Amino acid sequence: MIAQLAGVSKPTVSKVLNGRTGVASETRRRVEALLREHGYRRPAAIAPAAVIEVVFYGLERHMAIEIMRGVEQVARGHELAVGFTEVASPTAPGRSWAEELLARHPIGVLAVHAAFTPDQHALLAAGAIPLVALDPSGEPLHATPSVGATNWSGGIAAARHLLDLGHRRIAVVGGPLDSLGARARLEGCRAAMDAAGVRLDDRLVRAGEFTFEDGSALGRELLSRPDPPTAVLCGNDLQALGVYAAAWRLGLRIPDDLSVVGFDDIDNTRWCCPPMTTVRQPLAEMGATAARMLMDLAAGDTPVQSRVELATTLVVRDSTAPPRA
Repeated sequence: MIAQLAGVSKPTVSKVLNGRTGVASETRRRVEALLREHGYRRPAAIAPAAVIEVVFYGLERHMAIEIMRGVEQVARGHELAVGFTEVASPTAPGRSWAEELLARHPIGVLAVHAAFTPDQHALLAAGAIPLVALDPSGEPLHATPSVGATNWSGGIAAARHLLDLGHRRIAVVGGPLDSLGARARLEGCRAAMDAAGVRLDDRLVRAGEFTFEDGSALGRELLSRPDPPTAVLCGNDLQALGVYAAAWRLGLRIPDDLSVVGFDDIDNTRWCCPPMTTVRQPLAEMGATAARMLMDLAAGDTPVQSRVELATTLVVRDSTAPPRA
């Protein structure tokens, strides 16, 4: 039926469904649109490869390793291998990552921080490849199960810790505002300060990429103000390490002159000087939870919960102290 509606041969539809080359772009788009419109699914009789494919977009190596560790633990129990795909850009020319995965036909796909489109989701569904989003950068599609962390609660815990120490001029170096996790961490901080009767000064709020470089640049900008903050709450640990560097260049000591809080709890936070107070994300557990959810989908079962959020934990080390009198 799809071939007839698209005005192409059945082998052409098969090529699209299996992610193979040799199909003109316009023809491929027409076939994909019809597959999506009619909710077509490849027959289950075609056995998938014994692989869980993990797709990463814009994720640092240290986080990817922890997530893969959790996925591999579940995969090993099912005698499956784990594949790795890194997406350089969601709009990169050529075949999309969804089309490439169709050709490999894994048992399922975990998309980490990936901004996948409805078209890509529908294409995987047509190929009978289940999809789970892990810590998605945007709102997951309503039909896509997802696993994340309690970012809002983590922002609250970090801000309360600084407030309890006596800080009132608290700055935020957060992640990009199109990231749900970054926004949740910022709003958690704002909620905790509002509850304590302390207004978050918008002049002390900055948004950037989750990188050391942006943390350093934005941190230097904040710390160079005539009325600098006494504490900086960062969107992730790389940004916090950038703030460390900015403070060092300005001759400020942590935590004597400035308190810093990160988010994620990567290994570097225990090795830097001083060891960093941060909010821990259970990355390996998130990977394992997403993999178990994926195995349920591959077995034809519906997950009990379509959205799972695992608890974050404040880890207090030596980068926070009461503000200087």
